[in-house]
Amino acid sequence: MKDPLFVTAAEAVREIKSGNRVFLHGSAATPVPLVKAMQARYAGLKDVELVSITTLGDVDFTNPAYRKSFFFNSLFVSAATREVANSDDGDYVPIFLSQIPQLFRKAILPIDVALIQVSPPDDHGFCSLGTSVDIARSAVDTAKVVIAQVNPRMPRTHGDGFVHINKIHYLVDAPAELPELDYSAKVSPAIIQIGKNVASLIEDGATLQMGIGGIPDQVLNNLTNHKNLGIHTEMFSDGIIPLIEKGVINNSQKKLNTGRSVTGFMAGTRKLYDFVDDNPSIRVMDIGYVNDTSIIRQNPKATAINSAIEIDLTGQVCADSIGTYQYSGIGGQMDFMRGASLSDGGKPIIAIPSVTSKGTSRIVPFLKNGAAVVTTRGHVHWVVTEFGIVDLFGKNLKQRAKELISIAHPSHREELEKAYHARFSKHS
Repeated sequence: MKDPLFVTAAEAVREIKSGNRVFLHGSAATPVPLVKAMQARYAGLKDVELVSITTLGDVDFTNPAYRKSFFFNSLFVSAATREVANSDDGDYVPIFLSQIPQLFRKAILPIDVALIQVSPPDDHGFCSLGTSVDIARSAVDTAKVVIAQVNPRMPRTHGDGFVHINKIHYLVDAPAELPELDYSAKVSPAIIQIGKNVASLIEDGATLQMGIGGIPDQVLNNLTNHKNLGIHTEMFSDGIIPLIEKGVINNSQKKLNTGRSVTGFMAGTRKLYDFVDDNPSIRVMDIGYVNDTSIIRQNPKATAINSAIEIDLTGQVCADSIGTYQYSGIGGQMDFMRGASLSDGGKPIIAIPSVTSKGTSRIVPFLKNGAAVVTTRGHVHWVVTEFGIVDLFGKNLKQRAKELISIAHPSHREELEKAYHARFSKHS
């Protein structure tokens, strides 16, 4: 392999040819200058397939001109790719986050070119994938050509994310601020109460998985009096920092990676990116390891906190689509729901507001026509809304329905009771 060259973004992306499959580094590590340089070549390209999970930053995949040249084959749909993924110029691959690396390593989706963002090389020539190791590790390992945006604002994280410059074909010097996400202002009384309810289920010594958003932040706000918590999560954000600083999260009870918080990627504010920079207590790992159910279950009291779009009266959870409209993706929900259920003392939790922003019940008699089941009714245990907590494990269909109605919004309970009787009342 030739030594990597520092070139401009426009020069680097000349390696992309029509018919190539191109991997885009995701989340806070989305290499915006490289993506824009690639898109600027749209007139000379056709049938280029883009693969990625969540993308952040100032990127536009909706431009009709670009869409004639690029097909977006999304592995997890996000706001930036939602329109194109639901169009003729894109699609979605239903897959557990833990198994995406297999698509690359087994050449099911072989990668021609990987566009990534890294920290500057250290004295030994190693860059870091920084905030997002997740599926990027396997993409870098298997891509024929690797093009890297080198950004001094990208934190150097410990774990699986180190990439030697000899593995990179082209380096592009492009300092830039990372995109930031802050959900602290987006709280409601319902979200605050859900946070309290979920926190009441978390035991001292538990190993936590949670994502980003209002509910996880509120859960974390209610854990300041807990002891010896651990982190093994596909992603984390700012809410974890105060608990680490206070010693509430010390990872002392974990059987794997004792003393260290484990994640696959992170997104948050600059405070988070600075906190994880060269921090040996934070390990950012290959998602094939982080989300492996056999790994998750080994830590004690694994507590997985996930959300949903809607849940039916039997416990089927739709978390990635609104009817046939692909809204997000399977992600790691099932990886952690199953892992937590198999952990000694573990708790898989679905936490949702009882209604949408428009007042529609999230607990429904039947999922919308075409809606996808992410977590099956056989995998669901705890369900939490602002109106209470229920455990569906071991409950029959009628019992489940009654339990779920009890935590639905009061304005919808009568309607749900009617649906219950229509479905379950037997007449001779």
